[in-house]
Amino acid sequence: MIVEVLAVGTELLLGQIVNTNANQLGMRLADAGLDHYHQSVVGDNVDRIVDAIRLAMSRAGALIITGGIGPTQDDLTREAICVATDTEMVFDEDYAAVLHRRWEERGREMPDSNLRQAEHPAGAALIPNPKGTAPGLKVRSGDTWIFAVPGVPAELLPMVERHILPFLQREAGGEDAVVVSRLLRSWGESESKVADMLGDLFAEHTNPTLAFLASAGEIKVRLTAKAPTEQAARELIAPVEAEVRSRMGSRIFGADEDTIERVILAHLEVRGWTISTAESATGGLIAARLTSVPGASAVFRGAVVAYHEEVKENQLGVAASLIEEHGVVSEPVACVMAEHVADLLGTQVAVAVTGSAGPDPQDRPVGTMIVAVRTPDETRARTLRMPGDRERVRTYTTTAALHLTRLALEGVWWGSSDRNTWVSRKP
Repeated sequence: MIVEVLAVGTELLLGQIVNTNANQLGMRLADAGLDHYHQSVVGDNVDRIVDAIRLAMSRAGALIITGGIGPTQDDLTREAICVATDTEMVFDEDYAAVLHRRWEERGREMPDSNLRQAEHPAGAALIPNPKGTAPGLKVRSGDTWIFAVPGVPAELLPMVERHILPFLQREAGGEDAVVVSRLLRSWGESESKVADMLGDLFAEHTNPTLAFLASAGEIKVRLTAKAPTEQAARELIAPVEAEVRSRMGSRIFGADEDTIERVILAHLEVRGWTISTAESATGGLIAARLTSVPGASAVFRGAVVAYHEEVKENQLGVAASLIEEHGVVSEPVACVMAEHVADLLGTQVAVAVTGSAGPDPQDRPVGTMIVAVRTPDETRARTLRMPGDRERVRTYTTTAALHLTRLALEGVWWGSSDRNTWVSRKP
C-alpha cells in the first residue's frame, strides 16, 4: 500500500514551526514496511487543501493529514475532506457530550468553538485522542483511506502508532497476510558502502525486501517480509538477517528500538560499571544523549564540560606542557581528559572529546575531532575528520563518540592497526 502524508498549516509554510511530524511519520512508515512516496505541505486554505487531498487520492491507497482539526476558524481540514470526497458534514452529539464533560472536569466553561471538534464527514470513524480534545478521523473514499490527526506531535504520534499504522499494515497485507519489519542499526560505514556490501541480497530478495536508511551518521538496514502470520514473516527474515549480521560484523550495534544510548547503558549495567564524560567541542552533547534514556542514573555519574583551555588544566589535569607539546586538539590531551574525569567522578569508563568544530580553526583544521575512551583496561584515542558546518560536526562527533565507546565496551578496540591511534595502557 502506498501511503502519502499531507501537512496542513500556514505556519509550516512560513517556517514559524518546524515540521518535525514529517520526519517522525517518515521513519514510522518505513519501519512499518509501508511504501511512502510523497509528502506535501499546504496552507490554511480550503481550496488548496482540497486540491492536495484529491491529488493524493489519485496516487495513494492511504492519506494521513496532519493539522487543521482544532476548534478555530482556520482549522479547515474537516471541511476540505467533505469537499474533496463529496461528503456532507455531520454533528456527533455523543462526542459533543464528551467535550462538555471534559471541560466540566477541569472546572472550566467550554467555548462554543470547541463544538467544531464534534463535526466530521459523514461515515467517518473517530480515532481516540488520549492527549487532547480533537479526535482523529478515518474515512474511506473510493480506493483511498483518509486519516486526519492533530498536528501537535504529542497527540499525533500515539494516534498514529496505536491506531493508524496497525490498520494500514493489516490492509497492506490483505486478509490472510501480515507485514513485519526488522530494523538493523549500524555505524562505521557510509550508506553507499553498506549498499555495496549487501547489494546482492538487495537484488535477490523480494520477500523479505531490503532498504537502506541513513540518519545522523548511522545506517539502518530494514528487512520487510509479508506472510500469513507474524511468525512466518519473522522466519523469512531470520536467515537474511543472519547473513547481514555476518557480513557487517561489529558494525551492527542493535535492532529495532536498540538505540546506541540504550546499548551502552545495558553494557555498563551488566558489568556493574559506571560512566562519565569530559567534553570540550561537543559541549555536553554526549552526556545529554546518555541521560535521555530513562534510568540512566544507574550507570551515568556526571560530566565535565571543559571548554576553555584553563578548565582543561585546572579541572581535568591536562598539563600545560602537554598542550604546548601536542596541542589542545590532540589524542594525548583527550586521553588525559578521559582518565582524569574517570578518577574525578569515580567511574570505570569515561569518554572525552576535544576538537575544532568551527567555523574558525582551533589548533587544527576545522572538522578535526578527537575522541578518547577509557576502560578499566586501557585508554585509546582516535582522530576523526568530520565534514560539514559546526552543528553537523558536533552532532556526528557525538554519535561517533558513543559508538567508539560501545566498541571499547565490547572489546572491539578501534584502530588496532592505525599507527596514529594513541594508546595509554593501565599499569
